Amino acid sequence: MAAALTLATIAPADAQEWVAAWGSSMQSRSPEGFTLSDATIRLIARTTIAGDQVRIRLENTFGEAPLEIGAATLGLQANGPTLVPDSIRSVRFGGNASTAIPPGGLIVSDPVTLDVEAEQRLAISLHVRGADARSSQHSNGLTTSYLTEPGTGDLTSAIERDPFLDTTNSIHWLSAIEVRSSTARGAIVAFGDSITDGSCATVDGYDRWEDVLYDRLRERDGEARLAMVNAGIGGNTVLRVPPVGSPPGLERFDRDALGLAGVTHVVLFLGTNDLRRDANADEVIAGLDELVRRAKEWGLTVLAATIIPRNPVPRGLPANLGFTPARNAARRQINDWIRSNGDLDGVLDFDAVMRATGDSELIKPIYDCDGIHPNVLGYAAMGRSIDLDLFSR
Repeated sequence: MAAALTLATIAPADAQEWVAAWGSSMQSRSPEGFTLSDATIRLIARTTIAGDQVRIRLENTFGEAPLEIGAATLGLQANGPTLVPDSIRSVRFGGNASTAIPPGGLIVSDPVTLDVEAEQRLAISLHVRGADARSSQHSNGLTTSYLTEPGTGDLTSAIERDPFLDTTNSIHWLSAIEVRSSTARGAIVAFGDSITDGSCATVDGYDRWEDVLYDRLRERDGEARLAMVNAGIGGNTVLRVPPVGSPPGLERFDRDALGLAGVTHVVLFLGTNDLRRDANADEVIAGLDELVRRAKEWGLTVLAATIIPRNPVPRGLPANLGFTPARNAARRQINDWIRSNGDLDGVLDFDAVMRATGDSELIKPIYDCDGIHPNVLGYAAMGRSIDLDLFSR
């Protein structure tokens, strides 16, 4: 947290040039079945603005031992783990090719000179030394990344796909990419739970609500002027409400939003999982109000999204994940507070988009994936419903 606060302190000074172009919020330690032993992982991430230099942030947030990085490279993805020839650049940390990140720590790389385009898919390759290293991860990365077999050593400069025999859809250790840009005017952080993270969206499809918003803004502006950072975590809450599966919003806001360079807008879209764990509406409102206050103190444009319906009995999920009449009453109270909140710069009324005709406590059937999350059509409807003028300031 101290390191995150240090980053937050320097972010405004950097914002004129450095802008967060991608993010993934670390949420837990990887399962026991996922370890790396003297192997290379090639993580794929899509930048959302153009620029001429790149730097990366690595986290060992949930590590119980130092993370030993023997080497790291950055390149442009051609296809799968294959890289564009001549695009590989060495990544250094304080001038060193290798680094060790202590448990709970994070590190930001030195700038790497590399021309990148908006929507460019980057490949960040890390040689993880030692044996049985478990990662700090974002489990639902919705992006295919690649790994080599244990004991194969440093293959961070390999161009072809041959060494990368395994895949993962989680994001490991990599939490942010920042780009030095002369065209971007800021970044939007979508700060939420699984509906922002993208449950029921498509792996490698970039079809979540914030992806639709990004595409619309880029079309409006004629180029990518606002970067998009996904700071969603499945099951995330505003408050520390048991059972706690990831750092709550109040505890991770500095790390995942304020601590990123060039952030100008934040969209708050949390609360449904607090209610599912039987937090009351007043508690959730107080937590959201605290997030609004902190973002305002940082000078950000602050938007909030209303909580969408949650069916009483979800499909294919435990029945206790559904909403009772009492939980729905709390949801309506929170949504009324959001819609009437004069401290907000705008509201994304996703509840109005997603609720079924004739029953406001159900998701509209054509937008419903499982009774809790939108399907891809629902995400598209949410993204298209947003007033783009909210992002013109």
